[in-house]
Amino acid sequence: MKDEELDRIREIKARYEADLLRKRNVVGVGVGRRRVKGQMTDQPCLVVMVEEKVPLKDLASPDRIPSEIEGICVDVQAVGQVKALYNE
Repeated sequence: MKDEELDRIREIKARYEADLLRKRNVVGVGVGRRRVKGQMTDQPCLVVMVEEKVPLKDLASPDRIPSEIEGICVDVQAVGQVKALYNE
């Protein structure tokens, strides 16, 4: 991935992260590579992590995640429950 492209995706992440995290089921937002049918591609994207994928028909309009933001691909990836680990 090119540095300029990563910087642009990071800027978009910073602008939209709070809004995305308010959506049902979203547990994280990051910058990464798009997955297609479980396989990692070379396409850089904004990654939206959800506990589980939910069919669009089951989501209220405000909870739907766009497929792209400002021309950058958005990849929704199911990661399960995210729990903080406590380590002394």
